[in-house]
Amino acid sequence: MTYGDIITIEPGKRGGKPCIRGMRITVYDILEYLAAGMSHQEILEDFPYLTEDDIRACLSYAADREKMLMVVKV
Repeated sequence: MTYGDIITIEPGKRGGKPCIRGMRITVYDILEYLAAGMSHQEILEDFPYLTEDDIRACLSYAADREKMLMVVKV
């Protein structure tokens, strides 16, 4: 799966933060729910318009961002 088909960035929406399929829910929202202990199923129940692929796309996007930010300390 490529998150490029799911994660969208629009300058006028949510301050240009990466969102899911053009909706107003951001990658960060999903990551915060997961970090707080919500399961995928709980997120999907609270937001029925989301899919499992949407959650995976958020995780994939975050992983790629982390790779870009890695700095080697000497």
